[in-house]
Amino acid sequence: MSDSPTIDRRISIAPMMDRTDRYERYFLRLMSPHVLLYTEMISTGAILFGDRDRHLGFDPAEHPVALQLGGGDPVALAECARIGADYGYDEINLNIGCPSDRVANARFGACLMAEPDLVANCVAAMRAACDRPVTVKTRIGIDDSEDYEFLDHFVATVTEAGCRTFIIHARKAWLQGLSPKENREIPPLRYDIVHRLKNRYPKLDILINGGFRKLDDIENQFNFVDGVMIGREPYENPYLLTAIERRVFGGADAPSRHEIVEKMLPFIERQRADGVPLPRITRHMLGLYQGERGARRWRRHLSENAHLPGAGIEVIREAGNILANVS
Repeated sequence: MSDSPTIDRRISIAPMMDRTDRYERYFLRLMSPHVLLYTEMISTGAILFGDRDRHLGFDPAEHPVALQLGGGDPVALAECARIGADYGYDEINLNIGCPSDRVANARFGACLMAEPDLVANCVAAMRAACDRPVTVKTRIGIDDSEDYEFLDHFVATVTEAGCRTFIIHARKAWLQGLSPKENREIPPLRYDIVHRLKNRYPKLDILINGGFRKLDDIENQFNFVDGVMIGREPYENPYLLTAIERRVFGGADAPSRHEIVEKMLPFIERQRADGVPLPRITRHMLGLYQGERGARRWRRHLSENAHLPGAGIEVIREAGNILANVS
């Protein structure tokens, strides 16, 4: 079983807890038809014992979209990979990068870098259970194990289980002493280690993640690796995706911000009819006008009014009218 050649991984949006939910993904897809989107990390327990549709449901417009799983039990991961494929996800990704205490105590996430044989068993079980590409997102190391040889051994072991795609966050993770937020900022970025890994394994798809905010810097990485995963910048400045669509994927003229808002409105109406609170959607739209005149008024109007009882698309229209009247 091999990775699907139809998935273009040159640019992907990182899985981010409490951010890359189905509403955010639908919104981002309006700005780029081609970037690969990821769910938040979803634990195997949440899928097997929780509200499955709430965790896994998504709009067909989100394709291509990957499901990221958190877990360390091959049997549970295999079942969740099968379920994810049945839901229609284009890729199943295993999180070996989350450094939080809660995740580590459940024995999954970044701590599993210390157990490459177990990760290989998980990947093998997932691949046997579904017909979708199974990929791994990890770090360059954990705690004091930051040297290239540690990462090389991990990748070599997991590759033997059939994994052909690795997304490498170019920072190590401290499992003790740093919060997840600090683990995204304090350990230094080591792009050189990821570049060296690609040189060592030219037939693998190696994607790099960590600290990319400018399009020129993102494009420069194509000289060294197969793709770039970006996270915080497109969340805070989502309209960046229109520039990525043009320059990386050769897309046509980008929709205006106003056109994107108009395309969101029917989706928002459907979600509101299903009982979804308006702020759950509009919180992802706050950065749409970043850098533009009136952006602060846009954010303030949505933040102050979306939570009011009965609020609907008129709140978004009012925010747009405020922008139109900014001189």
